[in-house]
Amino acid sequence: MKPVFTFVFLFLFSITLFAQDTGLIQGRLLDNGGEAVMYANVALYQDSNLVKVETSDENGRFAMQSVPVGSYTLIASYLGLADYQSSNVNVRRGQSTDLGDLNFAPAGIELEAATVTTTRAMVEVKPDRTVFNVQGTINAVGSDGLDLLRKAPGVTVDNNDNISVLSRSGVLLYVDGKRLPLSGDDLTNYLRSLTAEQIDRIDIITNPGARYEAEGNAGIIDVRLKKAENEGANGSANYTVSQGRYNRMNGGVSGNYRNKNLNAFGNIGAVRGDNYNAIDFVIQQNEVQLVERMYNQNTWDNVNWRGGMDFFLSDKHTLGVLVGGQIQDGIHNGTDDFKISNRATPDIVDSLLDAGSTSFDDQNQATFNINYRFLPAPDRSLNIDLDYGRFRNESLRTQPNRYLTPDGETVLSTITNNFDIPVEIDIYTFKTDYEMPVAGGTFGTGVKLSRVSTNNNFLFFDVNAAGEDVFNDVRSNRFNYEENVYATYLNYARKLSDKVSFSGGVRMEITDAMGNLMAFREDLQEDPVNLDYVSFFPSAGLTYQLNKPGNSLALNYGRRINRPDYNVLNPFRNQESQLSFETGNPFLSPEIVDNLELGYTIGYRYNFKLSYSQTSDQITRLLRPDPIDPRAGSITWDNLAKQTVIGFNIGAPFQVSKAWNAYVNASASHIDNQADYGDGVTIDVQAFSYNIFQQHTFQLPKAFTFEVSGYYSGPGIWGGVFEYEESWSLGVGIQKKFLNDQLNVKLSGSDLFFESGWQGVSRFDGQTSFGEGVWDSRRVALSLSYNFGNQKVKSRKRETGLGSEAGRVN
Repeated sequence: MKPVFTFVFLFLFSITLFAQDTGLIQGRLLDNGGEAVMYANVALYQDSNLVKVETSDENGRFAMQSVPVGSYTLIASYLGLADYQSSNVNVRRGQSTDLGDLNFAPAGIELEAATVTTTRAMVEVKPDRTVFNVQGTINAVGSDGLDLLRKAPGVTVDNNDNISVLSRSGVLLYVDGKRLPLSGDDLTNYLRSLTAEQIDRIDIITNPGARYEAEGNAGIIDVRLKKAENEGANGSANYTVSQGRYNRMNGGVSGNYRNKNLNAFGNIGAVRGDNYNAIDFVIQQNEVQLVERMYNQNTWDNVNWRGGMDFFLSDKHTLGVLVGGQIQDGIHNGTDDFKISNRATPDIVDSLLDAGSTSFDDQNQATFNINYRFLPAPDRSLNIDLDYGRFRNESLRTQPNRYLTPDGETVLSTITNNFDIPVEIDIYTFKTDYEMPVAGGTFGTGVKLSRVSTNNNFLFFDVNAAGEDVFNDVRSNRFNYEENVYATYLNYARKLSDKVSFSGGVRMEITDAMGNLMAFREDLQEDPVNLDYVSFFPSAGLTYQLNKPGNSLALNYGRRINRPDYNVLNPFRNQESQLSFETGNPFLSPEIVDNLELGYTIGYRYNFKLSYSQTSDQITRLLRPDPIDPRAGSITWDNLAKQTVIGFNIGAPFQVSKAWNAYVNASASHIDNQADYGDGVTIDVQAFSYNIFQQHTFQLPKAFTFEVSGYYSGPGIWGGVFEYEESWSLGVGIQKKFLNDQLNVKLSGSDLFFESGWQGVSRFDGQTSFGEGVWDSRRVALSLSYNFGNQKVKSRKRETGLGSEAGRVN
């Protein structure tokens, strides 16, 4: 009862506090033609001291909350426009100072330079996140969600499609502020179903505060899909075709209607295509050598949709409804061939195994959200969300194994197995957040209740000589996983002086989870695994404004958790072939990480970050000998004792000339993995890794835009023990707009030199594995998009655009 009492006490205490002497400043930035100016810097000064900085949104709007009562000078700046300055901006207690529409005057420069006024930078670094604007890069054309994550600053994707940020694993993935409950192949398939044309931006939050969910050791990656908010009726249509080894195509239409009372929006898209990966391994263990060659081809058809309405009930009340879903049919065809020999005489092949698999994979997903936002005062807000997500996956797989003589002429034996693997996931969430001014700062509190229910069946069949399925009740089982999390938080932020700002908070989460393995034979039944614990997650940050405007130092600390999901807990012995297995671990502990980051910003543009993280019980993927068959290899999951990561990141945009803009992101990290599993099985691995990404954009004559981008990734560690070598990639793109900028045509080529593949080695528990792999990364893509209807955003005095998109990542 004590954790529940603490939970209730913290929440009730939080709503008894009272408001202090602060107000709000808001307005809208327009150019001299009346168009919204997006992502402009808005700075507030008092007696030449910088008080607060914000950035205008997609509609040109900005809002500065919890500004102390007083008189200020406001300065707005944007590349290609003259600074806008307004003096005697007065803030009164509990009131909103609405400056209305603020119009920039054109700067005294060549007209060509003014064309950047509606161009979003590819990467923006904000106080709490890094924003990768997908629409800010031509070379995103033809990419899917997983490809785009490979290009995002500070993000890496390994050979098994595991995602890490700043060399830290355990990323929590969101779509439109909602946690995506998928992992493993299910997550990979979903990300591949998203196209660059559907994605607006990717937010990377490396050190979330107490308001954010504590799950995710490396922070949160939030994929934000496009949503039109222009007034009147308008929409767009797009079509992209790309060619690598295989063809892909996708298309979609979207539209919205907006007036002063509502905003209705929706889109529907379709994707069809193929991809492949080819992997080679040389595995040595138990006096056996296996030379393995895999080739996998995936074909999929996907239809996805999303729609919603925001009802602006009054200036203070907004109600939003959002629904979305997708249906995907996929076919996987793979070969997995082995040469089996004695380790002492590796050139003398003992026998061959021709294996592989064919699977038919169906996914059906639907999500529903109701959002209510109440603004009782300009500097107070209440946000309530109700969510339900339904995910259904079905996989039917055939896995043949043929043993042959070394010359491949004679079949020694054939063993075929069939698998039926349905997965059902249901997620229920209630969340509320409240913010109010307190003691010259902003106080926030909230509650989140979530339930995740996962049902997995693993049905294993032996195929007899007559070709009939015979149910194997020893190899088959069911695994159900239920997870309930009850969370509350307190957060407070305020200026301590003209130069120093503070934010701090604590989040408490009560976790009640149970994994239940149900065998089909009573003698194989195991006891359920219960996980019940209470965790506290403090966070704190200090920001120091240096003497020159735009220069600041920021120090942030946060503690986070990564709970094992159903994929890694599930103890099924999944058979890729008779020499390759994958097994979950129901006894995994959650991993806890402490993150410390020091950031330095120059002129709002150049960003430097030094980070340190230490993780206990790091959940990691390991390659080791199979415990049943001494010839076979197995992929398992276990906890490391400790992982330590020290990292450094630089993000810098440059305007080389009026026709040449560049962006550079460079990161480096040192990783130290430590574990001792007894019986001489240890992990003691260190690696220094680095990554450099560059993008150069050129404004050419006749309104053409040309882009060159690429990365170079140095060696590093995937999982606990796999040490990989360097890789690199280079892409180009060109863009031209027609019909008064309504028709946009893009042509791009990615990984032109086909150097983005991987190679490396794993040494663990008596097994040494040398591997390399490539995938369908070298592609040429053509994209057409057309915007129709009213594309101008009209002036609005009320707070809008909140609705179902507001307060999403909590």
